[in-house]
Amino acid sequence: MRPSARFAGAPAQVRIIGGSWKRTPLPVASAPGLRPSPDRVRETAFNWIAHLVPELSAVRGLDLFAGTGALGFELASRGASEVVLVERNAALAAQLERTRQKLAAGGVRIVVGDALAIVRTFLERSFEIVFLDPPFDSDLLGPAIDAAARLVTDTGLVYVESGAPLPADAPMPCGLRVIRASRAGQVHFHLLQRA
Repeated sequence: MRPSARFAGAPAQVRIIGGSWKRTPLPVASAPGLRPSPDRVRETAFNWIAHLVPELSAVRGLDLFAGTGALGFELASRGASEVVLVERNAALAAQLERTRQKLAAGGVRIVVGDALAIVRTFLERSFEIVFLDPPFDSDLLGPAIDAAARLVTDTGLVYVESGAPLPADAPMPCGLRVIRASRAGQVHFHLLQRA
Protein backbone atom coordinates (compact mmCIF):
# COMPACT_ATOMS: atom_id res chain seq x y z
CA MET A 1 0.00 0.00 0.00
CA ARG A 2 1.17 3.51 -0.75
CA PRO A 3 1.71 5.87 2.19
CA SER A 4 -1.21 8.20 2.89
CA ALA A 5 -3.14 9.41 5.89
CA ARG A 6 -4.41 6.53 8.04
CA PHE A 7 -8.10 5.95 7.49
CA ALA A 8 -9.81 7.70 10.42
CA GLY A 9 -12.39 4.99 11.09
CA ALA A 10 -10.10 1.96 10.84
CA PRO A 11 -11.01 -0.63 13.49
CA ALA A 12 -8.43 -2.61 15.48
CA GLN A 13 -9.63 -5.80 13.79
CA VAL A 14 -12.12 -7.14 11.27
CA ARG A 15 -13.65 -10.60 11.16
CA ILE A 16 -14.07 -13.22 8.47
CA ILE A 17 -17.83 -13.33 8.03
CA GLY A 18 -18.45 -16.69 6.34
CA GLY A 19 -17.10 -20.12 5.51
CA SER A 20 -14.84 -22.43 7.49
CA TRP A 21 -13.03 -19.57 9.30
CA LYS A 22 -16.18 -17.63 10.12
CA ARG A 23 -15.75 -15.18 13.04
CA THR A 24 -11.93 -15.42 12.91
CA PRO A 25 -10.49 -11.99 13.74
CA LEU A 26 -7.98 -10.39 11.39
CA PRO A 27 -5.78 -7.72 12.99
CA VAL A 28 -5.70 -4.26 11.44
CA ALA A 29 -2.19 -2.85 11.76
CA SER A 30 -1.57 0.85 12.20
CA ALA A 31 -0.21 1.42 8.70
CA PRO A 32 -0.47 4.48 6.45
CA GLY A 33 -3.34 4.17 3.99
CA LEU A 34 -4.71 0.93 5.46
CA ARG A 35 -8.51 0.96 5.17
CA PRO A 36 -9.99 -2.53 5.55
CA SER A 37 -13.24 -3.38 3.79
CA PRO A 38 -16.05 -3.00 6.36
CA ASP A 39 -17.86 -6.19 7.38
CA ARG A 40 -21.19 -5.10 5.89
CA VAL A 41 -19.54 -4.23 2.58
CA ARG A 42 -17.84 -7.64 2.42
CA GLU A 43 -21.09 -9.36 3.36
CA THR A 44 -22.93 -7.68 0.48
CA ALA A 45 -20.06 -8.31 -1.96
CA PHE A 46 -19.89 -12.00 -1.11
CA ASN A 47 -23.67 -12.32 -1.40
CA TRP A 48 -23.32 -10.96 -4.95
CA ILE A 49 -20.47 -13.36 -5.67
CA ALA A 50 -22.35 -16.36 -4.23
CA HIS A 51 -25.32 -15.57 -6.46
CA LEU A 52 -23.13 -15.53 -9.59
CA VAL A 53 -20.60 -18.22 -8.59
CA PRO A 54 -22.41 -20.63 -6.24
CA GLU A 55 -19.55 -23.17 -6.26
CA LEU A 56 -16.21 -21.63 -5.29
CA SER A 57 -14.13 -24.81 -5.02
CA ALA A 58 -12.62 -24.38 -8.50
CA VAL A 59 -12.08 -20.62 -8.16
CA ARG A 60 -8.66 -18.95 -8.20
CA GLY A 61 -8.72 -15.52 -6.60
CA LEU A 62 -6.38 -12.53 -6.52
CA ASP A 63 -6.45 -9.84 -3.81
CA LEU A 64 -4.23 -7.22 -5.41
CA PHE A 65 -3.92 -4.66 -2.59
CA ALA A 66 -4.34 -7.12 0.28
CA GLY A 67 -3.74 -4.97 3.39
CA THR A 68 -5.41 -7.03 6.15
CA GLY A 69 -6.23 -9.79 3.66
CA ALA A 70 -9.93 -9.56 4.60
CA LEU A 71 -11.16 -10.04 1.01
CA GLY A 72 -8.70 -12.80 0.11
CA PHE A 73 -9.02 -14.76 3.35
CA GLU A 74 -12.81 -14.44 3.09
CA LEU A 75 -12.69 -16.04 -0.36
CA ALA A 76 -10.39 -18.81 0.88
CA SER A 77 -12.65 -19.39 3.90
CA ARG A 78 -15.54 -19.99 1.50
CA GLY A 79 -13.67 -22.72 -0.35
CA ALA A 80 -11.67 -21.15 -3.19
CA SER A 81 -8.99 -23.51 -4.48
CA GLU A 82 -6.25 -20.87 -4.48
CA VAL A 83 -5.98 -17.24 -3.39
CA VAL A 84 -3.01 -14.95 -4.05
CA LEU A 85 -2.57 -11.96 -1.74
CA VAL A 86 -0.33 -9.16 -3.03
CA GLU A 87 0.95 -6.57 -0.55
CA ARG A 88 3.69 -3.98 -0.92
CA ASN A 89 4.14 -3.08 2.76
CA ALA A 90 6.56 -5.62 4.32
CA ALA A 91 5.04 -5.31 7.82
CA LEU A 92 1.52 -5.95 6.47
CA ALA A 93 2.81 -8.86 4.39
CA ALA A 94 4.40 -10.35 7.52
CA GLN A 95 1.04 -10.04 9.31
CA LEU A 96 -0.67 -11.76 6.36
CA GLU A 97 1.84 -14.61 6.66
CA ARG A 98 1.15 -14.96 10.40
CA THR A 99 -2.58 -15.13 9.66
CA ARG A 100 -2.00 -17.67 6.89
CA GLN A 101 -0.03 -19.88 9.28
CA LYS A 102 -2.58 -19.48 12.09
CA LEU A 103 -5.37 -20.60 9.75
CA ALA A 104 -3.21 -23.32 8.16
CA ALA A 105 -4.37 -21.79 4.87
CA GLY A 106 -2.42 -23.91 2.40
CA GLY A 107 -4.36 -22.54 -0.55
CA VAL A 108 -3.32 -18.96 0.22
CA ARG A 109 -0.10 -17.56 -1.26
CA ILE A 110 1.39 -14.20 -0.26
CA VAL A 111 3.45 -12.16 -2.72
CA VAL A 112 5.35 -9.11 -1.50
CA GLY A 113 5.91 -6.24 -3.91
CA ASP A 114 4.37 -3.57 -6.10
CA ALA A 115 0.93 -4.74 -7.25
CA LEU A 116 1.11 -3.33 -10.78
CA ALA A 117 4.56 -4.83 -11.35
CA ILE A 118 3.57 -8.23 -9.98
CA VAL A 119 0.43 -8.53 -12.12
CA ARG A 120 2.60 -8.49 -15.22
CA THR A 121 4.06 -11.85 -14.10
CA PHE A 122 0.65 -13.59 -14.07
CA LEU A 123 -0.79 -15.32 -17.12
CA GLU A 124 -3.79 -13.82 -18.89
CA ARG A 125 -7.20 -15.11 -17.83
CA SER A 126 -5.71 -16.89 -14.80
CA PHE A 127 -8.18 -15.81 -12.07
CA GLU A 128 -11.94 -16.20 -11.72
CA ILE A 129 -12.17 -13.42 -9.10
CA VAL A 130 -9.94 -10.36 -8.71
CA PHE A 131 -10.29 -7.96 -5.76
CA LEU A 132 -9.14 -4.35 -6.16
CA ASP A 133 -9.08 -2.07 -3.13
CA PRO A 134 -6.22 0.39 -3.67
CA PRO A 135 -5.78 3.47 -1.46
CA PHE A 136 -8.52 5.94 -2.37
CA ASP A 137 -6.09 8.86 -2.58
CA SER A 138 -3.81 7.12 -5.09
CA ASP A 139 -3.83 7.00 -8.88
CA LEU A 140 -3.74 3.18 -8.90
CA LEU A 141 -7.40 2.36 -9.60
CA GLY A 142 -7.44 2.89 -13.38
CA PRO A 143 -4.25 0.88 -14.05
CA ALA A 144 -5.42 -1.80 -11.61
CA ILE A 145 -8.76 -2.22 -13.43
CA ASP A 146 -6.88 -2.50 -16.75
CA ALA A 147 -4.62 -5.16 -15.23
CA ALA A 148 -7.60 -7.05 -13.77
CA ALA A 149 -9.30 -7.07 -17.19
CA ARG A 150 -6.27 -8.95 -18.55
CA LEU A 151 -6.15 -11.39 -15.63
CA VAL A 152 -9.81 -12.31 -15.15
CA THR A 153 -11.38 -15.21 -17.04
CA ASP A 154 -14.06 -14.54 -19.65
CA THR A 155 -16.86 -15.20 -17.15
CA GLY A 156 -14.90 -14.04 -14.09
CA LEU A 157 -15.61 -11.17 -11.72
CA VAL A 158 -13.66 -8.09 -10.66
CA TYR A 159 -14.57 -6.53 -7.33
CA VAL A 160 -13.64 -2.85 -6.90
CA GLU A 161 -13.76 -0.51 -3.91
CA SER A 162 -13.27 3.18 -4.54
CA GLY A 163 -13.93 6.62 -3.13
CA ALA A 164 -16.23 7.50 -6.05
CA PRO A 165 -18.71 5.51 -8.14
CA LEU A 166 -17.58 3.87 -11.37
CA PRO A 167 -19.60 4.55 -14.54
CA ALA A 168 -22.46 2.06 -14.70
CA ASP A 169 -24.02 2.81 -18.07
CA ALA A 170 -21.35 1.61 -20.52
CA PRO A 171 -18.37 -0.73 -20.75
CA MET A 172 -15.07 0.75 -19.63
CA PRO A 173 -12.18 1.03 -22.10
CA CYS A 174 -10.75 -2.23 -20.69
CA GLY A 175 -13.91 -4.12 -21.72
CA LEU A 176 -15.38 -4.56 -18.24
CA ARG A 177 -18.74 -3.21 -17.15
CA VAL A 178 -20.37 -2.68 -13.75
CA ILE A 179 -23.02 -5.34 -13.04
CA ARG A 180 -23.62 -4.54 -9.35
CA ALA A 181 -22.86 -1.42 -7.31
CA SER A 182 -23.62 -0.01 -3.89
CA ARG A 183 -22.30 2.41 -1.30
CA ALA A 184 -21.63 2.31 2.44
CA GLY A 185 -20.49 5.65 3.87
CA GLN A 186 -17.41 6.78 1.95
CA VAL A 187 -16.96 3.39 0.26
CA HIS A 188 -18.36 2.75 -3.22
CA PHE A 189 -18.16 -0.92 -4.13
CA HIS A 190 -18.75 -2.58 -7.47
CA LEU A 191 -18.78 -5.93 -9.20
CA LEU A 192 -17.52 -5.90 -12.78
CA GLN A 193 -17.63 -8.49 -15.55
CA ARG A 194 -16.54 -8.60 -19.15
CA ALA A 195 -19.06 -6.81 -21.35
